[in-house]
Amino acid sequence: MRIYLIGFMGSGKSSLGKELAHKLGLAFADLDGLIEEKEGKKISEIFETDGEKRFREIEHDCLISTLQLNNVIISTGGGTPCFFDNMEMINAKGISIYIKYNSGILVSRLDANKDKRPLIKHCKNREELELFVKDLLEKREKYYLQSKLILEGKDINSKKIIEAMAGTTF
Repeated sequence: MRIYLIGFMGSGKSSLGKELAHKLGLAFADLDGLIEEKEGKKISEIFETDGEKRFREIEHDCLISTLQLNNVIISTGGGTPCFFDNMEMINAKGISIYIKYNSGILVSRLDANKDKRPLIKHCKNREELELFVKDLLEKREKYYLQSKLILEGKDINSKKIIEAMAGTTF
């Protein structure tokens, strides 16, 4: 079993993935962590030195490497499903779960640590962040909505994910 958590940055994919893996007795892999390990640099450094285009190529290669993993929860980056044939590959080789939050909730979650995220560190104030998140979420959602399971709400947790998975045939 290979479960991919999909969603916008700040949706909690990594923390949910760890919690879910623990409760289901599965391994956990964070795609950003795999990228940093492979490259020997932080994601922000890759963006700064090599640019987003190169980052997306590395991300795609690391995503392909997850196909060798079994019995695992994989948290993807917010942009992972939106490039190359990533979303098609995810759906063909695993179960995709979209952790869906509206832009207001995402902005609240992202505002405090935007300098740690390369795509939003340029936002000078909350208004700029709100506009950026709303625009980018609108562009990415068509990919996210291709997920096999979509969970939406204010407080998505591992229990809700497990319950939703139990009621779904993949």
